[in-house]
Amino acid sequence: MTTPSPNRPMADRRTAIDNYDLRGIHPHVRFGTASDRYAGWIGQIYPEADYADRVSSRTRTLQGQKYEERQVPIESVHTYFEHFEVLELDFTFYRPLLEDGEASSNYFVLSNYLDHAPDDASFLLKAPQKFFARSIRRKGEFIDNPDFLDVEAYIETFHKPAVELLSDRLSGLIFQQEYQRVADSPSPDANVQQLDDFFTALPNDAQMHLELRSEHLLSPNYFDWLAARGLGHVFSHWTWLPAIREQWATCGERFTAANDQVVSRLLTPRDVKYADAYAQAYPFDAPTPELSETEQAHDMVLDATALAYRADAANATLNLIANNRAWGNAPDLARTIAHRILDEEEKRQGA
Repeated sequence: MTTPSPNRPMADRRTAIDNYDLRGIHPHVRFGTASDRYAGWIGQIYPEADYADRVSSRTRTLQGQKYEERQVPIESVHTYFEHFEVLELDFTFYRPLLEDGEASSNYFVLSNYLDHAPDDASFLLKAPQKFFARSIRRKGEFIDNPDFLDVEAYIETFHKPAVELLSDRLSGLIFQQEYQRVADSPSPDANVQQLDDFFTALPNDAQMHLELRSEHLLSPNYFDWLAARGLGHVFSHWTWLPAIREQWATCGERFTAANDQVVSRLLTPRDVKYADAYAQAYPFDAPTPELSETEQAHDMVLDATALAYRADAANATLNLIANNRAWGNAPDLARTIAHRILDEEEKRQGA
């Protein structure tokens, strides 16, 4: 896989963006998406001639509404990397790679991805919620998670096999923690201490990025701890989190990952629940005006663009991960931001 040069003429980069080729648009930005196998992207990312008759379906129910989720085969990942430079895989969030000492179904799915991806592909992999969620749902109720921050189990069932499987293709691990009310969570300082005990014990062979979804835990002490440990903060555009520009201010206007990689995830509109955003975005084949033509969506694009140029100034690399639920169609969201980044480049060149 040869990545086009970001030093190409502006017109060439604009043409590539229009054709959903988001590679090599800016030297400090890598575009990617959260998951990849959406049949709604046929005609954008996946050629109709190759994939139109190779779609599988499954039914999903959200808030009593049934949806047909249509997918292209895993081998389409090779085509994906003809358009994007990084891919976030999130199925590992729901199940480790090993269970009872044996390879789980997720191990084989990940292996299948790696068999079909280019040798120089880059993946962001989500760590299992089993080890990072304070509470988990069991039989319709939330209970304290008995596996929360279990270092040994995490290393043996996920971290070690993930590093062994992906090797140089592993760009980072994302630890996503659920939203917690103030009354249901420790103090910000106690939270930092608990996390420190866990992350101090982990191998130093993969970059880790943390996404805490509780605003009250995003304290100055927390960001100082991230910087001291070389852990990345995930700049997430998500339901109950402050806007990315506010996160930038709260974190002390700095990037904290040791390897100068930055992750930003554009997931759902702020103050919009998952199921509602999903319903508005479905079937994910085009921008949805209710999502993409709002003042908040405009601000999200501007925030992502600003973050790209902050990464540029810091000589860091921004991994910008687009989600269908934020816009209706992740490739079009990435394309919109890419054009906005080039708008800013032209503006600066003309200044």
